[in-house]
Amino acid sequence: MLDRRQILAVVPATLALAAAPALAQSPDANTIYLDTKYGRVVIELRPDLAPKHVAQIKALTKKGFYNGVKFHRVIAGFMAQTGDPTGTGTGKSDLPDLPAEFTDIPFKRGTVGMARSQDVNSANSQFFICLGDADFLNGKYTVFGEVVSGMDAVDKIKKGSEADNGQVVNPDKIVKMQLAADAK
Repeated sequence: MLDRRQILAVVPATLALAAAPALAQSPDANTIYLDTKYGRVVIELRPDLAPKHVAQIKALTKKGFYNGVKFHRVIAGFMAQTGDPTGTGTGKSDLPDLPAEFTDIPFKRGTVGMARSQDVNSANSQFFICLGDADFLNGKYTVFGEVVSGMDAVDKIKKGSEADNGQVVNPDKIVKMQLAADAK
């Protein structure tokens, strides 16, 4: 049996060894920091649901594609849409469009999905964050992530006119979007 001195010597060493793996781990490669003027939004990517969409979002994020891009369409209680470098709702990146990766995951507050045209295989760079439940999108759009913190910042993004399908005059922008693993 260990005496008190031996226990006191073993406990700190054990605690240090237990903490070492946690200190050595890098930030999750599937976490994105989306910074707005209202604060940081943390998005957990879901490559298990949409591997091609997650890969494209990560590639564009690494290139700085989303930095300064407008939230061009924001509808109260529905969603905030961004990812169009032209700010018109019709722009996209120079990467190829993606085939749909639909799942049975419901669109609810905080869900992050890919925007697209009428062609189900046209998602490219535009995405949206649900401000409320949107069951009518289930199985029709690709879910690729979920906001895990910062919905208060998303809620503050300037809303568009309902009469103009949510188009925003003088819209808010993404200040910076980066992978947590690359954050400085």
